[in-house]
Amino acid sequence: MIDEVMDRFYRIEVPLPDSTLKTLNSYVIKADDRNLIIDTGFNRPVCFEAMQEGIRTLDIDLAATDFLITHMHADHAGLVTRLATETSTVYFSRVEAQVYHGASIRQSMFDYAGINGFPGDELLKALNNHPGFKYSPETVPELTLIGDNDVIEIGDYGFRCLSTPGHTQGHICLYEADKKVLLSGDHILFDITPHIESWSYQVNALKDYMDSLDKVYDLPVNIVLPGHRSFFPDLKGRIDELKKHHKDRANEVIDVIGKETKNAYEIAGGMTWDIDCETWDLFPIVQKWFATGEAIAHLRFLESEGRVHRNTDEENITFST
Repeated sequence: MIDEVMDRFYRIEVPLPDSTLKTLNSYVIKADDRNLIIDTGFNRPVCFEAMQEGIRTLDIDLAATDFLITHMHADHAGLVTRLATETSTVYFSRVEAQVYHGASIRQSMFDYAGINGFPGDELLKALNNHPGFKYSPETVPELTLIGDNDVIEIGDYGFRCLSTPGHTQGHICLYEADKKVLLSGDHILFDITPHIESWSYQVNALKDYMDSLDKVYDLPVNIVLPGHRSFFPDLKGRIDELKKHHKDRANEVIDVIGKETKNAYEIAGGMTWDIDCETWDLFPIVQKWFATGEAIAHLRFLESEGRVHRNTDEENITFST
């Protein structure tokens, strides 16, 4: 499905099979000399076919097209290597690139999940089924690195890059001041809550996310164009809802811990999730992974506020209030 968002500015809805996200919004801006595609979909045949059909319908010459990836997740970056040509510029976060090129990221996540209580016999299954690893680009293309306040000009549009860490460390939103448009990637979604997870206690992902929400709160915006699902006009109202959601979730974590000492996997199992499963044991393994990562993000946030205590030994991490 293709929508014309505004003059020479389009959305291609890319299906994301087996994902609760349902679709990705890939944005295409046409100009006389160069085109720009923002985000691409999983590296899967169904996504590739949808992008190819959209590109044909819009009469896009990929040899005259550049790409901007809002963040490293495979549903946004997966197809960039297959779509970009030798003459394409691929814009990518300077912060994110440091992680993207890290060969040990899979092993570090594996080790970290283990000391946070994720059962060893489920770890390999979780990572092998993780869409971020299964559907990522086969190779990393040559990247043109961008950061906060860099400007990307394409046709009648001038986008200011806004560093908005939280969903990922190097997530970038794009703001068009004259037209009062915010391309929010996965930083702010309307129909669903962006996933905030953490696999390192060196990063306080939820605090970063809350700070990034504050950063864009006062931008004059008429429409928000997110990475998934519906467009929406009320930026401030949605940010208020998201901040309340995470504060409520942090309080729920406190309640789950109670007077006991628990690891993150156990805490995730006691939290409420919008998944059609009667018990934690019945959760799909990948959903257990996402839930544990989100629990860790909230625990790290609560620790920074002095509301929980992290207990660490050589093999295990637990939490108490």
